[in-house]
Amino acid sequence: MHFQYLIIHCTATPAGRWVSPEDVKRWHTAPIPYGNGWKQVGYSDLILLDGSRHQFVKHNNDLTIDPFEITNGVAGINSISRHLCYVGGLDKTFHKAQDTRTLQQIETMLTIIQEVLTYAPNIKIAGHNQFANKACPSFFVPTWLKQLGIPEHTIEWRNLFR
Repeated sequence: MHFQYLIIHCTATPAGRWVSPEDVKRWHTAPIPYGNGWKQVGYSDLILLDGSRHQFVKHNNDLTIDPFEITNGVAGINSISRHLCYVGGLDKTFHKAQDTRTLQQIETMLTIIQEVLTYAPNIKIAGHNQFANKACPSFFVPTWLKQLGIPEHTIEWRNLFR
């Protein structure tokens, strides 16, 4: 399928709480009731608190989402999307959505976005909350992208959930 969206997510974990790639993989792929029971993790890439990047699914960096590249980030559009997730997204009480990205996470997120735009210059970038009734990624992606000077034609402004 043709690559159309880069979707930003969060792990919905408290600010500063360490979450490993193994934790996320277990949450997504462990059998119910211990996980979601999915065959594949929900994200292509995970950005850890220190800004390091864990790639769950290797991509061949082209305009096609091959079957082996499909992850379970947003029901209905996974075959045309890549999903990028940062660790965090909740306040320390675990009750309120909050943009908890560290400076290192923001830098890595921007690096990945710029990397994707080099081979897919016309994709749309959005937050998970624009596709589902969720707070994730705990900030409004279009506003952030505009502030950074990301090309306007790549910013998805619509709320596609409604």
